[in-house]
Amino acid sequence: MARRSGSARPPCVSSPSATTASHGARTKASEMQVQTRFTYDVASALSQGQRDNQEDAVIADFPLGGDVGFCVLADGMGGHASGDIASKIVVTEVFAELKLQCGDTDLFESNIAEILNDAAQSANDCVRQHAEANPESWGMGATLVAPVLVRDHLYWISVGDSPLFLYRDGVLIQLNEDHSMASQIDYMVEHGMMTAETGEGHPDRHCLTSVLIGGEIARIDCPARPVALRDGDIILVASDGIQFLEESEIAGLIEDRADRSSAEITRYLIRALDALADPEQDNVSLCVIKVSAQGSGSGEPADRQTPEAGLPIHVEPALAAAAMQAAPGRVTVMARSGRDGLSMFYHVKRRAERTA
Repeated sequence: MARRSGSARPPCVSSPSATTASHGARTKASEMQVQTRFTYDVASALSQGQRDNQEDAVIADFPLGGDVGFCVLADGMGGHASGDIASKIVVTEVFAELKLQCGDTDLFESNIAEILNDAAQSANDCVRQHAEANPESWGMGATLVAPVLVRDHLYWISVGDSPLFLYRDGVLIQLNEDHSMASQIDYMVEHGMMTAETGEGHPDRHCLTSVLIGGEIARIDCPARPVALRDGDIILVASDGIQFLEESEIAGLIEDRADRSSAEITRYLIRALDALADPEQDNVSLCVIKVSAQGSGSGEPADRQTPEAGLPIHVEPALAAAAMQAAPGRVTVMARSGRDGLSMFYHVKRRAERTA
């Protein structure tokens, strides 16, 4: 089921199925009653796979000692119609809105659903505005998945088919909805309405039922109730290129490196995809977040808990430069490499500060 081929994923937002709920069962992680102070070991990476262009974008922001951290990931669609620009617009806009709002942790958490939905709508508007100003890019769009960690709570927003996984106690769970025809086709196979062979090769399998394309957003997954985090949880957010690996393979790969750094897990996953040597391998972007209770001794040292720890430091600065180019006047990002890794400095302009 997981091997995804084909370079284009057309949006099916006009289909009757676009507004129906996903039928796949979703396992919910149980909630803790006592708040625990956590630290996070975070790493992200991009791989172009076998595609001609890189249309994914990802950025993570987990300040040392902070109560709020988040990752924003987008998988662009459109190919020649500027899918790479769409993903950068979405990541930049959502990141900027979250960064502006997260200063007051309690206020941020109390309004998290509204903030996330507003950020997605703003990103969608920016995609439309770019397409209107650049007719050659009409039809571009992007998925969105953004996990937000507030103290011991995990919230998220997602649109499209980019998965958000939680690895806990040896089990890998997909937390977010899959806004593609795949989930509905799998439901039909499971209930005997379609053969497994027909479902696997169905031409509409990768057709998206919701995407940020500038029009109405058909479906948004943004639960109001968070998942309570536990010591040892590992969060994996990725574009659907990760699903060239079966979920059982992903779980096994994480289990093999669960006691290692997020950077090692990230490299391990990318190497596993490379080892497939699949000529249809899609772009892959991913972010691994390891959750450790303070004082548990299971976390990485503080100087390792930085974006891109242990990975080539050019990745996030390159995205920052592209983001500034895609959204001039919206966000200024500077990066420098120091003894303790990568330091990122963000200046996000409020609406009143931006030039027309």
